[in-house]
Amino acid sequence: MTMRKGTYPPNRPAAVWRSHDRLTDGVIRSLTMILRTSGCYRSRDGQSCTMCGFIRDSAPVPPSPEDLVAQFEDAMARRPEGEFMVKIFTSGSFLDAAEMPPAAASEILRRLDDDPDVTKVLLETRPEFVTHEAMAACRQTIRKKLEIAIGVETSNDRIRLDCINKGFLFKDFVRASRVAHRHDSTVKAYLLLKPPFLSEGVAIRDIIKSVRDVSPYVETVSINLCNVQKGTLVEKLLRRGDYRPPWLWSAIAVLRQAKTENPDLIITSDPVGAGSRRGPHNCSRCDSDVAGAINKFSISQEIDDLRARCDCMELWQKAVELEDVSYGAPLVG
Repeated sequence: MTMRKGTYPPNRPAAVWRSHDRLTDGVIRSLTMILRTSGCYRSRDGQSCTMCGFIRDSAPVPPSPEDLVAQFEDAMARRPEGEFMVKIFTSGSFLDAAEMPPAAASEILRRLDDDPDVTKVLLETRPEFVTHEAMAACRQTIRKKLEIAIGVETSNDRIRLDCINKGFLFKDFVRASRVAHRHDSTVKAYLLLKPPFLSEGVAIRDIIKSVRDVSPYVETVSINLCNVQKGTLVEKLLRRGDYRPPWLWSAIAVLRQAKTENPDLIITSDPVGAGSRRGPHNCSRCDSDVAGAINKFSISQEIDDLRARCDCMELWQKAVELEDVSYGAPLVG
């Protein structure tokens, strides 16, 4: 799928924001940056994931190592006060040397290691780039706490390949996790609630099973609620009436059961776009309250914080029941 890309300053990141993250040892301030690279190699090869529109934000011309370091400097200028965690995304893979030149990666990690306020660093990458050589190179530069984040999306290979077009198998994620742990790094798995072609009920059951399956290999699970990005297959399906983003009630159900089954696992979710037609939503009256409950739970890890109520819960329950016999066609907008 070819999409027009805008013109962007090569020395400015795609996005930067401050927040809080829940770690195994408590809550910490965080600075998240999305560096504007040439983008995921699969997107460049025309193999975009069905829900991913990040290629639109990638650089039309690959930025130089100096440009990437300048993007990092720009992001760090917006740092929170005191100790904080840094999370680096590239809409691709930080460990892909073709996307993030080793000279830039090394300089960025060196600066983070030298910064007394930075207590932990997260790097997102696809599993094929998590090798002993890549991890050893990182560890030669940064000695602080390091987390490798991988968008495994689901433990079901058929869903990951056929519904998401991710291009790797669950065993690839397991291998990458073991390599990361060998190099004294924690692992975070991103799971995707309701990719296209799944009914609401199937999507719920898939994520609950996926949390079980990834739990032996990770310290943290983040459940992403699928939202509709421009230029994607999911957007085409939405326009045809063949896709509805997940209900927020589905996220509540998944988080409640997953945390009950895995009490020692950090499980979080950030309902991006909640309440909009293109994002996870219920009936509009309760969207803000339910999204707030999800965000509160993500920090507290207390199941009681997931308590919410609205009359539309009964409609959601009917949709979950009936979509299993309607071949996944959304019954409610």
